[in-house]
Amino acid sequence: MNVNLGSAAFLKVIIFLVGIAVLAVCIFLLPEAARRDVIERPDDYSLYPLLVCAYGICITFSVALYQVFKLLTYIEKNNAFSELSLQSLKVIKKCTFTVIFFILLAIVYLRVRAQFTGDDAAGPISLGLMGILATSIIAAIVDVLQKPIKNVLNSQPKKN
Repeated sequence: MNVNLGSAAFLKVIIFLVGIAVLAVCIFLLPEAARRDVIERPDDYSLYPLLVCAYGICITFSVALYQVFKLLTYIEKNNAFSELSLQSLKVIKKCTFTVIFFILLAIVYLRVRAQFTGDDAAGPISLGLMGILATSIIAAIVDVLQKPIKNVLNSQPKKN
């Protein structure tokens, strides 16, 4: 399987830039939001469960990005149909389900909080549902990619 090295390098650069953006969100944006919330409402700890979910999503997304980077490296080395590629795809799939779990936790928290405060949580909940849809599509694509690799690995004779 010959891959244009320029395409793989371009994708690696994009993944690296997205990783830097996620790191910036974790280092600058989320702590700043927490700081502003503490100043505005000193005795209200309602933001912390959402921060846990946000950091959980960021960390899981970073792990998935690293696995995609590794997968591109395997493809560059003409090693796309290997056990290593299959392992990377399995980790990516687990990461998608973990992200869905964190989004569901945030949705449940927002819904429960809305019951007690009277806030309207429809906007954030609908964004969370869109995130679940997008993540589910990625999980389905990864599942589709795993099947040919499994078939190739199963058809190869076992090495002793």
